[in-house]
Amino acid sequence: MQASAHRFRDVEHHPLLNESDEAELADRPWFIRDGCGMVCAVITWMLVFYADFVVTFVMLLPSRDFWYSVINGTMFNCLAVLALTSHLRTMLTDPGAVPKGNATKEYMESLQLKPGEVIYKCPKCCSIKPERAHHCSICKRCIRKMDHHCPWVNNCVGEKNQRFFVLFTMYIALISLHALVLCGLQLFTCVRGQWTSCSSFSPPVTVILMIFLCLEGLLFLTFTAVMFATQIHSICNDETEIERLKSEKPTWERRLRWDGMRSVFGGQPSFLWINPFAGLQIRRFLRARKGGTEFSV
Repeated sequence: MQASAHRFRDVEHHPLLNESDEAELADRPWFIRDGCGMVCAVITWMLVFYADFVVTFVMLLPSRDFWYSVINGTMFNCLAVLALTSHLRTMLTDPGAVPKGNATKEYMESLQLKPGEVIYKCPKCCSIKPERAHHCSICKRCIRKMDHHCPWVNNCVGEKNQRFFVLFTMYIALISLHALVLCGLQLFTCVRGQWTSCSSFSPPVTVILMIFLCLEGLLFLTFTAVMFATQIHSICNDETEIERLKSEKPTWERRLRWDGMRSVFGGQPSFLWINPFAGLQIRRFLRARKGGTEFSV
C-alpha cells in the first residue's frame, strides 16, 4: 500500500466496498448517540411546537375571520410537518458512511490493485477512504462527500442525506417567514382594536408570546436562509463546504448547476424534489429492527 497521502481516483469503478457491506448499511436505521446533537435536535422540535402553539392558539383560533384562520392554520401546519419530516429524515438517514475496519490486509489483497494504483486508508476508523470522503470525529466514520456535521440535525450532511437537509432549511425558513408575517398582522389587529377580543390570552401574555416568536422567527429565518443558499451554491458548483474551506482542487468530473441538482435530488425537476416523504421505505425500517440499529458512539 502506498503512503497515506495518496487517494484512490476511480472509486466508482472499483470494488472498494463489498456489496454485503453496502446492503447491511442500507438496511439499518442510522442514529448518532451524541449528547449535544440530541439536545439540539430536541430543542429544534420544541421551538417548532412553540411556534405552532402561538400561531394556532394565540393568533388564529381567536380570530373572527374563519377563512383567514383556516387557510393560514393549514398552511403553517403543513409547512411544520414537512420541516419536521425533513429533519427526521436528515437525522435518521445514513449520510454516506464508509464501513469501519475494511482496510485489512486480506481485503487489500482481494482488491487486486493494478501497478501504480493507490488508495487512501483512514487511520482513525481503519477504513478505505473513497475520493471526496472525510472523517467525522463525532460520527466516528468516514463520510462520502461530507459537507459538515450539523448538531441541529444530530448528523453529518453528506452524499445520501443532503437533499433532506436542504428541504429542512427551506421549510424552516418558510414557516419562520410565515410566523413573522402573522405576528405583524396580529399586532396591527390588536393595536387597532385596542386589544379587545384579539386573543384569548391577556394583553401582556400575548405580547410576551409574540415577542419570543418574533425573535425565534428572525433568528431561524436568517440562519436557515443563509444555510439554504449556501447548500444550493455548493450543489450547483459540486463542491462541499469542507472542500471549499480547504481549497481542494477538484480531481473529479464536476457536475455543475442542473446536473448537480439532479444528482442530489434525483431525476428531472418535479414536486418529488420538495417532498421529504419521497423514497421513504417503511418496510426497510421494520425489517431492520431484527438486525438492530446502526448507532455511532
